[in-house]
Amino acid sequence: MKRELGIARCGLACCLCSENVTCKGCKNDGFLELSWCKDAEWCENRKCVIAKGLNGCYECTPESCGKGLYKEKIKARAFAEFARRYGIETLLDCLERNEQAGIVYHRDGIIGDYDEFKDLEELINFIQNGKKKESNCISFVTAAEPTLFVP
Repeated sequence: MKRELGIARCGLACCLCSENVTCKGCKNDGFLELSWCKDAEWCENRKCVIAKGLNGCYECTPESCGKGLYKEKIKARAFAEFARRYGIETLLDCLERNEQAGIVYHRDGIIGDYDEFKDLEELINFIQNGKKKESNCISFVTAAEPTLFVP
């Protein structure tokens, strides 16, 4: 985990991303200048946050937002909502613990264990405790038993 990359404005975990090894995280380099980022010009969530003067979607209402990445995918929205509720550092702590327990952010391309959810609250619960509900999976994470997060 590259904790120093933190969480993107939209909520994606730059700290765990393996898509672009030269990426510095979308909040670095003065916050606005991102000439090295291939996605900066079209990212609707980035534009919205900058227009509102916020650090990230987690300072707004990600749970009910339908902009940009939030239209069809819940991973970024769930991460941002988790950060809104519990804070960025708690999100980073949970992601780091989950990674150490064998939970994968990117498995094939950009798809991983956090992409297997359709329900926002179930994904937030998975971020908190590193386990899927029994009804939604065949098995639990097999690595060391993660500690239940209680805010």
